Amino acid sequence: MLENNYNPQLEKLGQILLREGLITDDQLKKSLGEQQLKKGKIGNILVSLGYAVEENIAFALAKQMGYEFISNDKLLEAPDRVVGLVPEVYAKQHNLIPIAASDSTLHVAMADPDDLEALDTLQKLTKKTIEPAIATKSGILAAIDQLYVRIRKTDEVTEVIGDLQFFAGDDDEDEGLVDMSKVEVGVDEAPIVRLGNMIMGEALKERATDIHVEMQEHHVAVRYRIDGVLQEMMTPPKTAHAGIISRIKILSRLNIAEKRLPQDGRFTIRSQEKEVDVRVSILPTVNGEKAVLRLLDKTSFAMSLETLGFEPEMLKIFRRWIIQPYGMLIISGPTGSGKSTTLYAALKEIKSEQDNITTVEDPVEYHLDGINQVQVKAGIGLTFSLALRHILRQDPDKLLIGEIRDEETADIAVKFSLTGHLVFSTLHANDASSTITRLIDIGVQPFLVGSCLNLVMAQRLVRRICSKCKQPYTPTQEQLELLGLDNERGRNIKYFHGRGCVHCRGTGYHGRIGIFEILEMRQKIRRLVFDSANQEDIREAALAQGMVTLREAGIMKVEHGITTIQEVVRSTVTEV
Repeated sequence: MLENNYNPQLEKLGQILLREGLITDDQLKKSLGEQQLKKGKIGNILVSLGYAVEENIAFALAKQMGYEFISNDKLLEAPDRVVGLVPEVYAKQHNLIPIAASDSTLHVAMADPDDLEALDTLQKLTKKTIEPAIATKSGILAAIDQLYVRIRKTDEVTEVIGDLQFFAGDDDEDEGLVDMSKVEVGVDEAPIVRLGNMIMGEALKERATDIHVEMQEHHVAVRYRIDGVLQEMMTPPKTAHAGIISRIKILSRLNIAEKRLPQDGRFTIRSQEKEVDVRVSILPTVNGEKAVLRLLDKTSFAMSLETLGFEPEMLKIFRRWIIQPYGMLIISGPTGSGKSTTLYAALKEIKSEQDNITTVEDPVEYHLDGINQVQVKAGIGLTFSLALRHILRQDPDKLLIGEIRDEETADIAVKFSLTGHLVFSTLHANDASSTITRLIDIGVQPFLVGSCLNLVMAQRLVRRICSKCKQPYTPTQEQLELLGLDNERGRNIKYFHGRGCVHCRGTGYHGRIGIFEILEMRQKIRRLVFDSANQEDIREAALAQGMVTLREAGIMKVEHGITTIQEVVRSTVTEV
C-alpha cells in the first residue's frame, strides 16, 4: 500500500484509489487513457475494465467528500424503526436508506449525497437534521428490498407526519366528520399512507393551492400549483399510483372500486398551524386515474385591500363604490385569479354592526367574523338560486354571491341590486368590457345591466420577484417589444428578476400580487349598454374615460420592480 499521509479531499478519485492500494499505477494510467477516448467517469471506467468493484469506488468517493462509507453488510443492520421513517417508494426513487437516528438527527446512506432535493425533503419529512453517508447503489437497492419486507412482516412502521389529522365528511355532514387518521391501516398499506401524508404535508408547507397526481408512461407525476404555476415535486414509481389514488379516495369517502367514471369528494386536514378543506376530483384518463386536490385554507382571513396590489388611484375608485348603498359590483377573471380574495377583503373593510351581510358560496374559502356565510350543497338541493330566494326573507343589506353561473342566479342578483341592496359577485370573463356583454349573453336584459351595475373589475395575479434573490438585469429587445417597451419609457425602467434560490425553489418568484382593470359605469357607458352596444365600443369609451387595462397595470408592476416582463406577458393579452 502506498503512503497514506495525504488529504483525500484534495485528491482526484483515481489518486485516492491508488493511495489506498485498491488499484495499481498501471491500471490508473490505462483507465485515464480509456477516459480520454470514452469521456466517462473514471470510477465507471475502472469498474468496466475490471480494475475495481463498485464498493471500491464508493469507498474512495466517501474519502473524497469527507463522508462515512457504509458497507453492504452494515446497511442490513439498520433498525426497522429507523428504516420505517422513510416511505419505501421514496427510498427507491432517490437510492437512499436510513441507517441510524437520534432525537434530532437521521443518518442516511446514499448513492448520491449531492441530491440536495432529497436531503431537503427528508429533513421536512422527518423533522430531523440529515447526516448523509455513502454506500453503493446496488447495496442500497438490495437493502431496501430486504429491510422493507422485514418491516411489513414485523409491522414496525412509524407514521411520518404525526401532526396531520384527516377528517372525511360529505358536503351535507359537516358536523359529522370522521377522523380518518385513526382508522386502522393494514401493514402493507402503511408505506402508501406515509407517502400520501408526505405529499399533502409538503403541499401545505410549500403554500400549494392544488395537488395534481397523474400517471405518466414510466412514473407517477406529483405536481403542486405554487403561486399559480404547476411545479413537479416528486415522481413515485408506477407501482405506487393505485395505492396513492386509493388513499385519496378513502379519505374522500369515494368508491375505490369505480375506476371508469369521474368522482368528486372532500376531506379536511388539520395540523397544529391550520385547518385546510380539500376538494377532490378524480378523472379517468387513458393512462389511469388522475386526482386533483384543491386546498382551501379555512383559517381566518388576513388580507386587506392595501395588500392586494391596487395602485393608489385604483384603490380610491374601488373604495368609492364598495360603500354605495345599492347596486352591483362584479369582479371577473379565470379560476384562481384572486376574485374571491378581493371580495372578501372588500367585505372585511365595509362590515359593521349596522349591516346584515350574507354570502352564498361554493365553496366557502375563508371564514369571516361578523358575516353570515352560506355553503351551497347541491347534493341536498341547496343551490345558489334556492339559497338566494330564502336570503330575501333574512333582511339583508349587502350580499356576496360567489359566482353568477346562470340566468336564474343573475336575475336574482339584479333584482337584489335594484331593490336597495349592494351586491358583490364574480363572473368568468376575459376583461372588464366583456364582463358586461357576458351578463347580457347569460340572459339579463341590457337595460337592467345598465341600471344595476356600479363597477366592473377584471383581475389577474402575477408572481412577485423573490426578495431573497432579486437582482437587476437587462431584458432582450424581443422581451421589450412584447410589452411595447422598446421606447423612451422602456429605456427609463430599471428591470429586476430573481436568479433563483432555496427560498423560491429556484423559480425566482415567491408570492403573488394582483393587477386590475377597473371600469366605472358612468353615464356614457350606461347609455352604450342601454343601446346594446358591442364590447369594443364599450371598451373604447372606458379607455377614453381613463380606464387602465390589465396589460398596462402589469407594466406598472414592472416599473415598480415587483414583477417581471415574462409574468406580465404570461398573464395578459397583447393590446392591438
